[in-house]
Amino acid sequence: MRVPRRQFLSLAAAAAALPVASRLAHAQAFPARPLTMMVPFAPGGPTDTIGRIVAERMRASLGQTVVVENVTGAGGSIGVGRAVRSPPDGYTISIGNLSSHVFNGAIYSLQYDLLNDFAPVAFLCNQPLLFVAKKAMPADDLKQFIAWLKANPGQASQGTPGAGTAAHISGAFFAKETGTKFSFVPYRGTGPAMQDLVAGQIDFMIDTPTNSLPHVRSGAIKVYAVTDKNRLAAAPEIPTVDEAGLPGFYFGFWQALWVPKGTPKEIIARLNAAAVETLADATVRQRFAELGQDILSPDRLTPEALGSFHKAEIERWWPIVKAANIKAE
Repeated sequence: MRVPRRQFLSLAAAAAALPVASRLAHAQAFPARPLTMMVPFAPGGPTDTIGRIVAERMRASLGQTVVVENVTGAGGSIGVGRAVRSPPDGYTISIGNLSSHVFNGAIYSLQYDLLNDFAPVAFLCNQPLLFVAKKAMPADDLKQFIAWLKANPGQASQGTPGAGTAAHISGAFFAKETGTKFSFVPYRGTGPAMQDLVAGQIDFMIDTPTNSLPHVRSGAIKVYAVTDKNRLAAAPEIPTVDEAGLPGFYFGFWQALWVPKGTPKEIIARLNAAAVETLADATVRQRFAELGQDILSPDRLTPEALGSFHKAEIERWWPIVKAANIKAE
């Protein structure tokens, strides 16, 4: 039977509208089952700790459990790859940081595009680093330390938790910005590196406040500056890099959330709202403060803000990593 043209056009329009209506209905019902937060690092590390805090609180906002799954290996690139291959339905969230979602693109030959294969959800937090040195280091402030490095080229050693880590790359950035030369000593984590710094076996580290502050306060090591515009709330006596004589040397080790590209905008908005609500929770803010993590202002917590920031970080760091010829271990 031949369908009249007007009726055909009406049926065609209704059929075309079905996917839109279906997507909207799906978004409104989201989430209808538990979600997975893919952590690309081992349990107990900073990203895992932050992920578990966020996942627990997001459950209250979403009405569903957010299960944390650790998928480790290759500096986080295996877990990120697993997340990017997940269905773009909002049920798999990728949590990552400066290393996994920026540095890895310059260090590894990835099977995915860090910018174009992900959709940003929300920026979570940021942690500046500290310049710390062995107690016997003759320099008492950052200016003196830089002068000492210049007077002793190639003699000093910086401990890092491995090639391509934030500590390693921040050290390469520091060498470039100051015109100094020193060696990198890789360890299997920041803990063993700190043990050798305390023992005086290496000369300095660029390390997280969480790891360094206890040793600074015990007098076991020296501290020169924090890599931020503002002083640490937990240690306001430590000067900023601007105050210490290395203006603009800002380095933040940040954490954020993404979903696979193609996830409906309505679902991304739902996840973003849950993340923002989580970050506004007093208990979460207290726990982040204890970990030395800063939460950004609300205007920087949107998916668009994270997308712009992520792109800027890649443009900033990839040339530095490649110029330093940093390779995966």
